[in-house]
Parts: sequence; structure tokens; C-alpha cells
Amino acid sequence: MSGKTKKGNIRDHSAETNLFLRRALFAFVVIILLIFVLLANLADLQISNFSYYSTKSNNNRIEIIPIPPSRGMIYDRNGTPLAINNITYQLNIVPDKTKNLNEQFEQLKTIVDLTDEDIENFQKERRNYRAHRPVPLKENLTEKQIARFIVDQHRFPFVSIVKIQHRYYPYGASLTHILGYISKINTQDKQRLEEENKASDYVATFNIGKMGIERYYEDVLHGTAGNEKVEVNSRGRIVRLLEQHPPQAGEDIYLSINLKLQLYIESLLTGRKASVVAIDPNNGEVLAMVSSPSYDSNDFVGGISSKKYSELLNDPSKPLFNRALLGAYPPASTVKPFISIAALSEGVVSPKSVVNDPGWWQLPGTERRYRDWLKWGHGHVDVLRAIEESVDTYFYQVAYDMGIDRLNLWMTKFGYGERTGIDISANEETRAVMPSREWKLKRHKKSWLQGDTIPVGIGQGYWTATPMQMAKALTTLINNGKTFTPHFLLYKKSDIINTNQNRPTIDPEKYVEPNSLVDVNPAYWALAKEGMHRVMFGARGTARKVYAGAKYQAAGKSGTAQVYGLKENETYNAHKIPEHLRDHALFIAYAPYDKPKIALAIVLENGGGGSSNGGAVARKILDYYLEGDNSTELDDASSSTTGHED
Repeated sequence: MSGKTKKGNIRDHSAETNLFLRRALFAFVVIILLIFVLLANLADLQISNFSYYSTKSNNNRIEIIPIPPSRGMIYDRNGTPLAINNITYQLNIVPDKTKNLNEQFEQLKTIVDLTDEDIENFQKERRNYRAHRPVPLKENLTEKQIARFIVDQHRFPFVSIVKIQHRYYPYGASLTHILGYISKINTQDKQRLEEENKASDYVATFNIGKMGIERYYEDVLHGTAGNEKVEVNSRGRIVRLLEQHPPQAGEDIYLSINLKLQLYIESLLTGRKASVVAIDPNNGEVLAMVSSPSYDSNDFVGGISSKKYSELLNDPSKPLFNRALLGAYPPASTVKPFISIAALSEGVVSPKSVVNDPGWWQLPGTERRYRDWLKWGHGHVDVLRAIEESVDTYFYQVAYDMGIDRLNLWMTKFGYGERTGIDISANEETRAVMPSREWKLKRHKKSWLQGDTIPVGIGQGYWTATPMQMAKALTTLINNGKTFTPHFLLYKKSDIINTNQNRPTIDPEKYVEPNSLVDVNPAYWALAKEGMHRVMFGARGTARKVYAGAKYQAAGKSGTAQVYGLKENETYNAHKIPEHLRDHALFIAYAPYDKPKIALAIVLENGGGGSSNGGAVARKILDYYLEGDNSTELDDASSSTTGHED
């Protein structure tokens, strides 16, 4: 029995073999199918969509790094640098790749002296940068801060120090209202660049021109961005350079500004609220434009602190305010030569017309009297003497006879009530006000009255003008009606290359404006100029004392603009009036008289008499520019105490 096996215990090897074969076959089929799936996927990756996946793979290890262009420099007419680029070091961080920003900030505070203000500025700027791009965290790193960071750099994989160009203005506040400044690109700037299809040129640029020349000539100064294709590791560090397209630097530009003259005028205006414009009347080149007080452009490069900006905004002397282009002042008696030309041309007066001045003028049909600055009057005066002695009564009568319509028409031809068109005019210049019937109705919702016209005859009432408008009008008079658009740009560096000269020849005719004043009788221009010459050198000229002993001949016209109206019998006394209510002193002048090289427009806010104080500043400037002499003593603005003499 032991050698026999029961039938129920006998194994069916054939069935087991068949089951195994079926299972093996199924597994083989599955494997074959998986292989086909794998091959299909490989074919999709390597053949069908090779370009797509290859690009995505490269993006993980290859980056395109934009390279900012070098900003063009700005020079004065003699080649002195006014705006340059310094090399500084900046700490950048890639916020999207940094796990714990706050922790990193805390660690960096002790290493690079990171402040709460730095962090606050970073959070503001972060919104203006694309994802995975480094964002500035701290600027102007010191050597000590750089050294400390390098020691601990391994702790900050997505923080780096980069070398950048930092805009610097060597003369600080001296040229701010001309040069303006560059500062950080904000949301509004980005939107504007996108609308103008210029955003691609600013992918690596942190700053943009905000004011002045820097803004107006942004397209010239900025240049074109370049880029580098680099291979990076998992931490974003550059492994090797694959391809490079260098940036195209911005152009250098040369301004018409005479730096020495600019600095000298600024020294004269120290401590004053004032403005001076100096122009070459032969071509419209602005030799100097001073608005005092000013502020330092360097404070705005890279962003100004809230505290410092608040201090500038709240400063009662208004250093942010460009008085030369935005200051609207009654032009006062400086307009009398221009009104004379208009009246002569319209036949309202003749060279021999005489008006009696008893010290006042009365509006016909009323009891309203308008006073002359000389209480007892000037007696019988013609147009020449009216300019020389600045006789208000004469011009009251002229204004009455001309009427506001003709006054507006003629003074608009001289540029009053219009922007001058100077380089930075589009954003930083006011039209001021050349009044008209339409203007008053729109502005004050009232009709024009005959009494409104009379003070316009002496540059008062509703009439306001900027120093730049006054200077432009003066150059028109000097050139017998030919008007030049004032301008700062002298030439660009490419102009030198194209002409192969140290300085290109500039045709002044390209700045001449179409102007119907060229049809005015030449004798009328000569008469107005002679009257202005007598203001400074005539026996009764209002500025004769200031110009006694001058080594050159010149012509000019003073003006004293009232800040508030005097009562009927009130006498003006500067010592008894708060400074902010004292008269503005104005003066326009040009020299030499026969062949003018320079034209001036001066406004001293609350500066007193135009002839004594404005004229004294003009004398100093003309002496310096024509003779190199700065020995003339200036009168104290507060010394004018006895009247509104022009």
C-alpha cells in the first residue's frame, strides 16, 4: 500500500502547464503593449513634439538676461559734464524663488544694514517686475557691506550683488530745473511705455527720466537694451555664457547752457525767491535759466524718502516750483515797449503824440482814477519819454484807446499767453494769462468791463507772464519781429560724428517761428529800443543810477508788480509791509545795444523796485558776461521804501 498513490492525490501537471502558459502569454502581451506605449511616448517626445519639450527643458537651464544700456551723458555748451554715470553696487533678490522672505530680510539686516525703509521700497517695486526676475533690495552698497555679504553668500542662493550705473548730477541743486532727474519706473511709466511699444527696451532698466531734459530727451539718452543667453544651475547661478547681444548706449547731448554764467547767477540769487532767464537773442539758445531756491536732483535718483519729499513739498519757499516756466507774474511795466509798438502800428499814437500826466488818469464817464507811480506826474510826454520814465498815465490812455481785443491780439503775437515751446515745455510750462473777453467769461463767468482794460496797459490786472515768456518777447523785439523758439539742446554726439567736426554748425533759422510782426514798420522797433536804451542811460531813465559807469551800452525796461492793491491815498512803504506782500521786482535787458549777445528776464519775488533791485541784478549779470567783472554792489531788495517806481 505504501508504494501506491491515491487517485485523488495525483497532480494534474498538464493543467498547471496550460495555466502557466496562459499567464505568461498575458504578461508578455501586457509587456509588449507597455513597450509600445513607451515607444509611442518616446516618439512623441523625441519626434512629434521634440521642439516643444526641448524648449521647455532648455528653459530650465538657459535664461535670457537683459542688459541695460548705458545712459547718455549731458554736457554744457563748453563740454563740462552736467549729468554722468557712476558705478555703484546693488543687492538684488528673486522673491519668487525665496522660500521665506521675512526670514531672509532679518538675516540681511545685520549683514548689509537692511532697513525697514529698504524693505518697504522693495515691496512697492516688486509689483513692477516680472516673475522670477531679481528685484532691487538695497542700493549703493558700501565696500564693508559687500565684504560681509560675500562671506555669507552661501546662505542666500537667490540673493546677488550686481554692478549698476547710477546717475549723478555733479552740481546738485544748481541745474535741477533744467536737467530734471531720473527716478524709479512706476506703474504709470510702465503703462505709458507699453502704449508706446517701448517696454522691451526697459526690461533691464530701473530708472527713467521724470523731469526736465532727462524726461524730454529720454528716447535720445536711454539707448537700446541688449541681452545675454546663459546656462544656469538649479540655484539660478550662471554656469556659462552661450550668446551675447550688446546694448546700444544712449546718445550724449550738449546743452546751450553756459555753466559758469548759470552758477554766477545762482550765487546772486542765494536766499531769494527769484528767477532769471538769459538767452542768446541771435538764435534762441538759453544760456542760463535759474529758479531759486532749488533742490538736489540726486535725492530723487533711486527714489526719495517720504520724509525728505514731504519737507520739500511743505517748504514755504517752494523749491520744487520752477519759477522760470511755471511762475506766472504780472509783467508790469516791462511790457510798455511792446504795447508802444502795437499802438504805433495801429495808429493809436504817433511818435510825436503827447499825453499830459498830472499823476493820475481818470476813466471817462466815471470818477475812477488810476495813479501814476510818480505822485506829481511827468507833465507832457511822448512815447519815447513814456518808455524812458515808465509813465503809467500814458499807457492807461493807450490801453483805453486800443481796447482789450487789439491788446490781446498784439501781445499774443509777442508770445504772451502762449507756451514758448522750449524743449521741456510740454509738461513743465504754463501759458500764464493774456486776458481777453472770452477768457474772463470762461474763467470768472463775468463779462469784460472797460475798467478791466486800463491796468492791462501797464502789465497789471488779469495779465500774467512767465520769465521765459518775457525773455522770448524781448528777443522778438531785438530782432525786429523775428521770433526764435527758446531751446536748451545745442547738438547730439551723433551730430559731431556725422559732420566730422568738434562742434557742428547750427543753423539758427530752424528755430525761427512764422510771425507776422516782421511787417511792422522798422522805425517803430527802433523807437522802442531807443526808449529802452534811455531807461538805462538817459537823463531821466528809471535805471540810470544803476548803470552809471557801465563800460558797454545796453537797453532794458524795469517793472514793479504789485502783490496787493494800495488804497486811494495809501503810500507804499516796504518796511511796514510783510515780506510776502511786497512788490515783485522785474527787469528785462539786452546788451551790447548795437550788437546784442545776451537778453535777460529777471523776476525777484517781493524784491521791491524793479529799477533799483531788478536792474542791479541785471547789471551784475551783464558785467560778468560781457566784461568778466563782478565787482558791482547789489542793492538790498528791502531798501526800496518810497514808491512803485519802475
